[in-house]
Amino acid sequence: MKSELHSSKNLHRLSVAGLLVTLGIIYGDIGTSPLYVFRSIIGDRPISEELVYGGISCIIWTLTLQTTFKYVLLTLQADNKGEGGIFSLFALVRRYAKWLYMPAIIGAATLLADGIITPPISVASAVEGLNGIHSLQNTIIPGNGITIGIVVGIISLLFFFQRFGTKVVGFAFGPIMLVWFSMILILGATQIIQFPDIIKAINPYYGIKLLVEYPHGFWLLGAVFLCTTGAEALYSDLGHCGKQNIQVSWAFVKTALIINYMGQGAWLLLQQKSSLGNVNPFYALMPHWFLLIGIIVATLATIIASQALISGSFTLISEAISMNFWPRVTVKYPTNVKGQIYIPSLNWILWLGCVGMMLYFKDSSAMEAAYGFSIVIAMLMTTGLMFVFMYRIKKWNNWLIALIMTIFLIVEISFFITNVAKIKQRWMFLFFEFGLMFIMFVWHKARKITNSYLQFIKTKEYLQALQKLSADKEVPKYATHLVYLTKADSDGDIEKRIIDSILNRKPKRADVYWFIHIDRADNPYEMAYSVVNLLPEKVIKVNFKLGFRIQPRINLLVKMVMQEMRKNNELCCSNQYEDLDVINFHTDITYVILETFLSVENELSVKEEFIMDAYFAIKQLAQSDQKAFGLDNATTVIERVPLLISPKTYLPLKRISIA
Repeated sequence: MKSELHSSKNLHRLSVAGLLVTLGIIYGDIGTSPLYVFRSIIGDRPISEELVYGGISCIIWTLTLQTTFKYVLLTLQADNKGEGGIFSLFALVRRYAKWLYMPAIIGAATLLADGIITPPISVASAVEGLNGIHSLQNTIIPGNGITIGIVVGIISLLFFFQRFGTKVVGFAFGPIMLVWFSMILILGATQIIQFPDIIKAINPYYGIKLLVEYPHGFWLLGAVFLCTTGAEALYSDLGHCGKQNIQVSWAFVKTALIINYMGQGAWLLLQQKSSLGNVNPFYALMPHWFLLIGIIVATLATIIASQALISGSFTLISEAISMNFWPRVTVKYPTNVKGQIYIPSLNWILWLGCVGMMLYFKDSSAMEAAYGFSIVIAMLMTTGLMFVFMYRIKKWNNWLIALIMTIFLIVEISFFITNVAKIKQRWMFLFFEFGLMFIMFVWHKARKITNSYLQFIKTKEYLQALQKLSADKEVPKYATHLVYLTKADSDGDIEKRIIDSILNRKPKRADVYWFIHIDRADNPYEMAYSVVNLLPEKVIKVNFKLGFRIQPRINLLVKMVMQEMRKNNELCCSNQYEDLDVINFHTDITYVILETFLSVENELSVKEEFIMDAYFAIKQLAQSDQKAFGLDNATTVIERVPLLISPKTYLPLKRISIA
């Protein structure tokens, strides 16, 4: 494990290995955009120099302003102990305003929605290239059953293999993406050599002219935006690669992308055709003898892009669970590689969504008309959180912040306006996105409500009672070590319901009472604990400080604490049948989980009642606390206790006399 962590830290430093890993993890989505972006801009429009030069100019400056300036240079500065992503950014700024959970929820939901359309549009764009091979042009036709079947088959295999992790094949992602970017760079350069005038497109004048003077030119931004849809990954995957590796590798990736886009434009103008027709200019750059090889490389690149997005979705939900934005679900660790997780329920949802999108839209060109709206919303939410970061944490000059925000908002609001028109092609996405937002909002607000009504009492007032109960031989022994999970931040407080469970319901005699508190740290991978001896060797509180990317395996963590305390002579064995040493560890530990249900005695407002009803309905589908905390059935007892938020204080009950 130490060697893996050491290796991970080395990859964060600027190195050849780090750059290669970065290519394989981060740039799949944005790197495969040349497959469909330029074709989407041209569409059925008459080919002209104004359209070609203007389209390429808009792409170049979108990549410059939105990707290079916003993400590579600015947003990467908001690293949370080396980690990135919208929840990492939220963890940095949440203490400055109560409403900041809303942009975090909206941004996370829209990023998850993106995970449904990116795999099918990327893989379909690659597979449809087989239509250019003469022997397959009547077999592989965009939208026909064979093409759809191949795409669905590739996507299904990709989701099936998630349960095994990517450790075995992950080492090949970097070299494959290096081949991909080298290939698109060379293909573009060969066309630029034949038509060097295309380099003029780097002048922003052509882009502005297209947006202002070309008929309906402003609305072309909806297609242009597709060139930067993978920009969020540069920040989300910061923890896997490191800032320097991302910034240096982006210089190569951006160069390859721009040269390829210019090459597509050069080829288009060299052909002197009036319209594009069914031709994909990306594959038109390839000599016919190279076409099959190019399609294979493109397909591999789109699979890697899809894999990166799926892994990012798993990480996003894992962080949401840790930060109380999502109900607990089963999280598995297919390998011992740091940060690599597998969430079966999310895997099924994404697979059904991807297959559904492919069956509904049938080909990549139809998906282009629906792609981008979710991403621009996520980018706007990141911009909002970045404003707080720059203003409250970095404390930059107000005029500088105003200038940066003005640039971002002009660009992103323009993209938002042009992408709103895509809603009619993607109405079904709204149900998914609003569903995700609803779950996150309800879970977050309900946890706030329930936590605010928890009753805390002073532990010291009950220490004597606990000591007497422990020594009372007339009460049947419940456990040697009795463990409760507590939400009390203060070491001197404990929930009243825990004391009621021990003393007032069915008295639970134990040799040692343990109260375990978990505090989520802003540092993503922090693992630390402190021990408070409330009553030495009798009542002990353990405070775990765990990063939001760490799964709380309480059973294992408590055993480790006991072993270390025994080693330091802070805890002794209470009888001859237990052993707390590391090698021969065995003892009687019982965990008590207190599960709440909404009492009928509550009198809530309409809003609170709706939130709490929705919360408990969602909770029925969620993973139990027992599984979430890694506790065994054999050592865990579940107690159900009523949740009293606003109990009735008065009932008009009258006593009547019996005549």
